[in-house]
Amino acid sequence: MAKKQAGAKKPERYELGRVRDRITFLYLEHAKLNRKDSAIQVLDDRGIVYVPAAMLSVLMLGPGVDVTHRAMELIGESGLGVVWVGEQGVRQYAYGRPLNHSSAILMAQAKLVSNQRSRVKVARQMYQMRFPDDDVSQLTMQQLRGKEGARVRQVYLDQSEKTGVAWSRREYNPDDFDSGSPINKALTAAHQALYGLSYSVISALGASAGLGFVHTGHDLSFVYDFADLYKAEFSIPVALSVAAKYGEDSDIGSRTRLAMRDVFVESKLLVRMVRDLKALLGMTDVDDREVDLVSLWDDRLGLQKFGVQYHELQEDGSR
Repeated sequence: MAKKQAGAKKPERYELGRVRDRITFLYLEHAKLNRKDSAIQVLDDRGIVYVPAAMLSVLMLGPGVDVTHRAMELIGESGLGVVWVGEQGVRQYAYGRPLNHSSAILMAQAKLVSNQRSRVKVARQMYQMRFPDDDVSQLTMQQLRGKEGARVRQVYLDQSEKTGVAWSRREYNPDDFDSGSPINKALTAAHQALYGLSYSVISALGASAGLGFVHTGHDLSFVYDFADLYKAEFSIPVALSVAAKYGEDSDIGSRTRLAMRDVFVESKLLVRMVRDLKALLGMTDVDDREVDLVSLWDDRLGLQKFGVQYHELQEDGSR
């Protein structure tokens, strides 16, 4: 019987790049993905390349991609986000295990979202980031939604005038990407690329994608919250710019994704996203590669050591 190969050992925490230092995303299609040591092996009709998994933030898998179990094992170990990209648009389906194995950020998020007063405070903070010159601390959620709606409409009008692309309103069918107009196709691709990057940062830092402050009831509520902070600056201008340049090009979705990837890199958006997310949750002092620590919760004694044979202790804690 042939000796089973052990393969590469699981990477240590210090070997994995911080999420803010990673490449934003890589798009692949019509390829087979396997694992070679600590790299993703990509095989297509042009040959083989090796991609260091620890230095990627999001892997976008397009039509015709086959992924082996070994490749997914590496992806999970590396905290690498995975977005399956269909011919009809982009959809977020999966992500790897968080880089930060501490639950500190998740617990902070759950605490904030579970209290109405703190939830409103975080929501206002999100809106304040979009209106740095205005005081929104006394506005209701309804007033904030109205103010944001007016701002986004103006962004579309300004970009329409700047690029020469006619704009009326957002129209798209999530189940039929090709039925949309060029600008709506570009917007869908741009927004979904932003969602993918947002999801990857949220997951890598150990927060919950489902615990939103403005959006609620969906497993990606916080992704929509977080991505909305950057649409006016990134996805909307990029989409209209691509639509102006390529018009009726049938590959406008792919061109938009490439343009988004370029602007992500140039703007160092990952660094900013990590900083913004921690600030929103009041966790600026938490390292995104904090060492593993497991404790036991006690309602009276506080956190207790994990791995102790507690069945040998008396009720008062003595042996």
